[in-house]
Amino acid sequence: MADKRITVEGIVAELKDGMTIGIGGWATRRKPMALVRAIARSGLKDLTIVSYGGPDVGLLAAAGKIRKLVFAFVTLDHYPLEPHFRAARQAGAFEVLEMDEGMFHWGLRAAAMRLPFLPSRIGVGT
Repeated sequence: MADKRITVEGIVAELKDGMTIGIGGWATRRKPMALVRAIARSGLKDLTIVSYGGPDVGLLAAAGKIRKLVFAFVTLDHYPLEPHFRAARQAGAFEVLEMDEGMFHWGLRAAAMRLPFLPSRIGVGT
């Protein structure tokens, strides 16, 4: 059986400019921050980041790695808006696709099932 373990540096070496990267976790919890820090240190650029945002989005925004951000929110819990994200967004540093949490979640579910969409009443009236 092949050894499937890989280092963080090995993961980053497989990534390419312009890729779409989904980052797991919720706001400040359960984020793969070692990987996010490695991406921030790398030469990668023009990334599309999909995330329930927190410090991951802030760090990548501060490092200038984001071309497009797909998100429902970007928070540090006690600080309603992650400050690096806020500064980059106000400066127009990247393109955004913001949606409510339910639509974001349903979109991720559809993608996981390889469907173009899932019918839902989520978002009606928002």
